[in-house]
Amino acid sequence: MNEDFLHYVWKFQKFTNTQLRTISGEPISVVAVGQHNLNSGPDFFNAKLTIGEQLWAGNVEIHIKASDWYAHQHQKDAAYDSVILHVVWEYDSEIFRKDETTISTLEVKSCIASEVFEAYQKLFKVKHKWINCEDDFAQIDSFLLKHWLERLYVERLEQKAVKIEQLLKAHHNHWEAVLFELLCKNFGLKVNGASFLSIAQSVDFSVIQKCSHHQIDLESLLLGQAGLLEGGLEDVYYKALQQNYEYIKHKFQVSNHTVIQPKYFRLRPPNFPTIRLSQLATLYITHKKLFSTVVGIASEAVSEEIIKKLYALLTVAASSYWDTHYNFGVVSAKRSKKMTKKFVDLLLINTLVPVLFCYGKRQGNSMIDLLLQVMMRTVPEENSVVIKFNQLQTVAHHAFESQAVLQLKENYCAKNRCTECAIGNAILKGKVTLK
Repeated sequence: MNEDFLHYVWKFQKFTNTQLRTISGEPISVVAVGQHNLNSGPDFFNAKLTIGEQLWAGNVEIHIKASDWYAHQHQKDAAYDSVILHVVWEYDSEIFRKDETTISTLEVKSCIASEVFEAYQKLFKVKHKWINCEDDFAQIDSFLLKHWLERLYVERLEQKAVKIEQLLKAHHNHWEAVLFELLCKNFGLKVNGASFLSIAQSVDFSVIQKCSHHQIDLESLLLGQAGLLEGGLEDVYYKALQQNYEYIKHKFQVSNHTVIQPKYFRLRPPNFPTIRLSQLATLYITHKKLFSTVVGIASEAVSEEIIKKLYALLTVAASSYWDTHYNFGVVSAKRSKKMTKKFVDLLLINTLVPVLFCYGKRQGNSMIDLLLQVMMRTVPEENSVVIKFNQLQTVAHHAFESQAVLQLKENYCAKNRCTECAIGNAILKGKVTLK
């Protein structure tokens, strides 16, 4: 038994008996179940109940056993003084508030529909599954999935917007600085994301702007901060960058002591930190006011045209030295190190769309419809989570849906939040027959 299940039962009133009674025999009439509280404090706020002949307004607390009230020390917490009903699976103890008044208790183990409990048991039965409902995911109605994934993606955008707001506060609402920091992190991808973020955070954005007039200045700054110019290689370009970095380092009093060293291990050469940092430098040499440019493109409000212009904006190449190198001093076949569409897609999905969403909210218009159209015209990411979901049922047709299933896995499946998930609810309501 799990308290989450009892939360679900109370929230959706999944009782076989409509004539609920307290342990003392008083009838209970539910006017409002209350607002589900996922933080500290009672489980449901602002419920309205008629107990006996008295109308009550207050909170509802839920436990497996009544005695859990004391195990959790609620009798000492003033936050629980406003509890008007204690809902328990098993009544094993009388419960009192801090002022020693009795709290009405509802025992539910005999008044929950058997099929609901059986579905719950099967859903949460330990089978070493990737997700609890993986055997039956293919049976989930496509209409239900479509609308649930839309909610999940908006939820994911909202969560990212909270983090962006925190960055804006730290940067005194400097949108260009925040965009640079987020782009830097995502240029590092999963392996070097933390490293590249530490590079961005090690230098004030004003220094980035002052070095964005010449490729060698910005490239030497980024590579130098990454600790990639600290050797003694006999390479002309390497020595030029090294010398230039020492000048910039002294001029702007920058330090790389807090920077996390980037990694090369298991990276394909196009993702080497040397290539990605050079491409980032090129992007800011080419577009010195990148955020303003992105907002200007988005304001056109035609999704297909926006995507084309954003791709044109972001598709830049590393400096010419890297045409014949992936690392310093090691010559390779000549090939322009231009950013691929796949990489630009990731920048669009993980950086530009969330930033535009947050900016739109600030302006009183979330641009959500436009951004959803952009995401629906962008190919889905290829990662283990998306691939696995598509094996169960093809759900990620575009980036909007691939981001949604990532949200589903990370925030619901991995945390066993099935009772808060539309798919889990469909199963518990008997709309899907578990195998």
